[in-house]
Amino acid sequence: MLRKLSSLLLGAAAALVISVGAQAQEIKIGFSMSLTGPLAANGKQALLGMQIWEEEVNAKGGLLGKKVKLVYYDDQSQAAPVPGIYTKLLDVDKVDLIIGPYATVPAAAAMTVAVQRKKVFEILFGLDVNHEFKYDRFFAMIPSGPDTKPSFTAGFFETAMAQNPKPQTVALAFADA
Repeated sequence: MLRKLSSLLLGAAAALVISVGAQAQEIKIGFSMSLTGPLAANGKQALLGMQIWEEEVNAKGGLLGKKVKLVYYDDQSQAAPVPGIYTKLLDVDKVDLIIGPYATVPAAAAMTVAVQRKKVFEILFGLDVNHEFKYDRFFAMIPSGPDTKPSFTAGFFETAMAQNPKPQTVALAFADA
């Protein structure tokens, strides 16, 4: 995952060459992350991976010869604070690049700001976030392929239907985020 994230952010940083001033000493990457609330366990892991990436990249001289600085805020695993967080990241913190939070609900809320501002927007593990937006500057790091929603369940149901006797009912457990 770190290699994919590194490649992804390196590509995005390369796209910033024109927009990041020659005088800037760092490339600021902004995002929200679920550090509290029901998604916190996964959000904290995602943040740790990003912080490890930041340290490794900076130890090697940074991106485009500039240090990377992660700027992030807790979205509390909710949609409500996310548009304000991304607005602050762009208007107050003046980040050079925004990336998405962990999970579908916060990522969908962040999409509104990315679309309004015409920003390239990458997310981590959001389920079909771009379905309604159809935003051409969006991409997701999720191993489900282009048909996101059915991809997560197809194998389970195919396996169930191969059983003898075939199951008559199904129970689903999920996080209500």
